[in-house]
Amino acid sequence: MLCDQCHERDAAVLLTTIEDNTVRQLHLCERCAAERGVETPSAQPKNPLGDFLQAAQQQTVLGSDAVRCSFCQTTLRDFRASGRLGCAHCYGAFEKSLRELLRRVHGSSRHVGIAYESPAPAQLQRVSTLTELRDRLRRAVDGEEFELAASLRDQIRGME
Repeated sequence: MLCDQCHERDAAVLLTTIEDNTVRQLHLCERCAAERGVETPSAQPKNPLGDFLQAAQQQTVLGSDAVRCSFCQTTLRDFRASGRLGCAHCYGAFEKSLRELLRRVHGSSRHVGIAYESPAPAQLQRVSTLTELRDRLRRAVDGEEFELAASLRDQIRGME
């Protein structure tokens, strides 16, 4: 069977799409499937992070052993070999190299995603109070103090 798109090569991939409750099947050759972003069995899986880390390992930076974390003594060469930093202080010690790594992997060294917003203090207080009430409720039930447990249960329901 020939490819439904180019009508030149044999179809190797059956692409099934459902749009507006209608099923559409396309028989595609490997080249046309790759153009549509469909991974074929013969296609090599792309792993840009792995490729980058391999390139980073092969890249020689002058004085790479001279840069060393003062806390854990990890070197830049150790990081390149393992892909892991030794401790939290390594981020400061290897800042220049890490910025370049982030720029190459993500396209930028600055965060452009959704920023974390901490919950409001009132919400934290409410969660803390609910946790304490639930703990007291559990202890009251374990101690068979059912009247206290019922009042705690009502307090929790009122807060929720």
